[in-house]
Amino acid sequence: MMIVLISCVSQKQQLSDGQTVKARDLYTSPLFKKSLAYAEKLNPDRIYILSAKYGLLRPNDPVTTYDKTLKNMRAAERKIWSENILDSLKDEGINLKKDEFIILAGQSYYQYLLGDGKIEKYELPMCGLGIGKRLKFLNERI
Repeated sequence: MMIVLISCVSQKQQLSDGQTVKARDLYTSPLFKKSLAYAEKLNPDRIYILSAKYGLLRPNDPVTTYDKTLKNMRAAERKIWSENILDSLKDEGINLKKDEFIILAGQSYYQYLLGDGKIEKYELPMCGLGIGKRLKFLNERI
């Protein structure tokens, strides 16, 4: 199975209290929109969004706006968040050793998801690229 993981972004729709939208529609930055378009073009078995607040999201899961990022969390908090993501992936029936992952996220989102006993088969096609180069990478592929 091929799975694509996309990180959440800080640019979000501003919603009124209690209002929800699909996760795919909450994040409004060009980086997220292009990452999602690229993920869909790959035609994977599943696409998930890595949310700092909600954890593992399906694109159509209902969510509300929030202001939280992994970049501001301590390493211990990111490790706990990552363990929750790994548990959620397993709950979704994903085999962390055998399934293939394409990760469209910054290091703070995947740092503790990879390695022995975690996600083992993965690609990081935008690893080390700044925002501008990530957008260029995505534009060339969508």
